Amino acid sequence: MPLPAILFVCLGNICRSPLAEAAFRRRAAAAGLDCAVDSAGTGDWHVGKPPDPRAIAEARRHGIDIAGYRARQVRQADFTGFTHIFALDAQNLADLARLAPPGAPARLALLLDGVPELAGQPVADPYWGDAAAFRRTWEQVDRAAAALVARLAG
Repeated sequence: MPLPAILFVCLGNICRSPLAEAAFRRRAAAAGLDCAVDSAGTGDWHVGKPPDPRAIAEARRHGIDIAGYRARQVRQADFTGFTHIFALDAQNLADLARLAPPGAPARLALLLDGVPELAGQPVADPYWGDAAAFRRTWEQVDRAAAALVARLAG
């Protein structure tokens, strides 16, 4: 069985998906789970830019430095290079399904579908919010990361 390769996708890759990547990296490392992980956006507005300063601050609150992350846009190769691609909301999931080449092996899903009580819900987009909005987003992605690591490690 190949090592899991996980990609988290939101719209701009500066708020939600970098936080999801950070939460998953931390949870996977703590569980000793060997895998590849990255994040990307369906849009190209922020390509090459660091995460939103509020996302950096929220990750820092949890002892994680994401200041070196750089936004990128989803590529066709992602659909064959990753085993799992998690969208952070339904619109990004629909966009990913549209972009996926026929027969691509990556499994597409909503991130919060792995948390039964949150299934079908989007990860809260904190972009227009304050620090509390970023805390809420962190709570959601960290819960999803814990559930995903438990599934993959089990």
